[in-house]
Amino acid sequence: MHRTVLQRELRSRASHKALAWVNSFNISSRSVHSLPFTTVEAEGISGSQPAEVQNLVQGKWTGSAAWNTLLDPLNGEPFIKVAEVDETGVQPFVESLSKCPKHGLHNPFKSPERYLLYGDISAKAAHMLSLPKVSDFFNRLIQRVSPKSYQQALGEVYVTRKFLENFSGDQVRFLARCFAVPGNHIGQQSHGYRWPYGPVAIITPFNFPLEIPVLQLMGALYMGNKPILKVDSKVSIVMEQMMRLLHYCGLPVEDVDFINSDGKTMNKLLMEANPRMTLFTGSSRVAEKLAVDLKGCIKLEDAGFDWKILGPDVEEVDYVAWVCDQDAYACSGQKCSAQSILFMHENWSASSLIPKMKYLAERRKLADLTIGPVLTVTTEAMLEHKKKLLQISGSKLLFGGEPLENHSIPPIYGALKPTAIYIPLEEILKDDNYELVTKEIFGPFQIITDYKKDQLPMVLDALERMHAHLTAAVVSNDPIFLQGVIGNTVNGTTYAGLRARTTGAPQNHWFGPAGDPRGAGIGTPEAIKLVWSCHREIIYDFGPLPRDWEIPPST
Repeated sequence: MHRTVLQRELRSRASHKALAWVNSFNISSRSVHSLPFTTVEAEGISGSQPAEVQNLVQGKWTGSAAWNTLLDPLNGEPFIKVAEVDETGVQPFVESLSKCPKHGLHNPFKSPERYLLYGDISAKAAHMLSLPKVSDFFNRLIQRVSPKSYQQALGEVYVTRKFLENFSGDQVRFLARCFAVPGNHIGQQSHGYRWPYGPVAIITPFNFPLEIPVLQLMGALYMGNKPILKVDSKVSIVMEQMMRLLHYCGLPVEDVDFINSDGKTMNKLLMEANPRMTLFTGSSRVAEKLAVDLKGCIKLEDAGFDWKILGPDVEEVDYVAWVCDQDAYACSGQKCSAQSILFMHENWSASSLIPKMKYLAERRKLADLTIGPVLTVTTEAMLEHKKKLLQISGSKLLFGGEPLENHSIPPIYGALKPTAIYIPLEEILKDDNYELVTKEIFGPFQIITDYKKDQLPMVLDALERMHAHLTAAVVSNDPIFLQGVIGNTVNGTTYAGLRARTTGAPQNHWFGPAGDPRGAGIGTPEAIKLVWSCHREIIYDFGPLPRDWEIPPST
């Protein structure tokens, strides 16, 4: 009876504590200035009021001897100062990672209460992101550093919130579920466990400043690892503020280190700290270098020249045109899942698809950020690529191909109208053209081609020769056609059917490449277990020995 009363008392205290946490602020009646975790006002960041981004190491927020000043991608003003660590400053981060043992901060046999802690943190963080003023804060902050439409920014915050909701309560410990297999004799059983790596590193890009780092960071933490997180400095202010929100929601400050640095410094840190696993999301060139430097202890979600095939059945042309426009040009084409090349069946070529796509592309405007700055490719580079493509026989500009007008985007960034270039399929497959045509341009740029009924093998040959296999779409409700394409391709996240797309992956299904043993996933229990844990087998063998056992002959 005494134990029952005690349990009730503990539950009551926990309930009152949670209620007190929720009531500790009244978001609905406060201004954004008084959000309990923020150090900046998203819409107030400017040349006259620059924001500052700090580092987090060994539980303390720190500055740096050197500050990297970022230019506002919309007007060129110096508007954010980032405390970037140089090569002489990596030692505290190295020491912090070295304090984490290989068996992690928690595992099924050690500190299992931390699985529950992270379920609680996820629930609280999800609740915070559900509050309109908190959601709006992150929407606006994302827009300031990675200009995209409000709806696209909102989608990123929404997916992040739903992910956190998915891993609330007991769901974190369910990730560590084990299995048992009967042994050969009484007292023997083998148990399989998911085991953390311990010290790990996470490197994420600019295009999804919140979603990618949060999903990978929390996955690493759920499984018992201690991560160091590096986000592209151009957008790291978003994750810095999210880290402060997570601390407010109960994340132990020593569990994660957060660093701002250039690539060279981060490479030095990785070489000295020797994390047991590194997750890298970004360019293929850097990915391949890191794979060598880290001796294969890496998972990759690198670049994708993503394709879409329109099958023989032409239906819902308006809808398909709209999805093509979203896939190619939302976020100004700066998605690793963006539609890079479109293969149209000849039936679609005879439809009104291309004129509709042209209309949709031309209604995008800088004023609402449905088209905007390209942060990693200059205008000149994109125009030069267009020029080279148009030298291919039979090629033609379908729309776009011109710089944006009446803007103040600084020249270090790109500013191009949504662009599509037609190239005949036969020309794409020529050795002299293939590498050029399939070069990924991380901006509002796509290739369009068409094929006849008997040319599907040529399309499949083009796909087989591609190097990256992230997303793809097969737009058809013809089951035989779908079977033929899906069975002869490999992309890790493939959408199939009339409503198929290449972008907009939510939190409820796997997102990641296939065909590469280093390929990483994101968002689902399977992805988290694959990337952030390894298999450990414990074989119990208690006996008893048979009553008549004797020492056998040597073997």
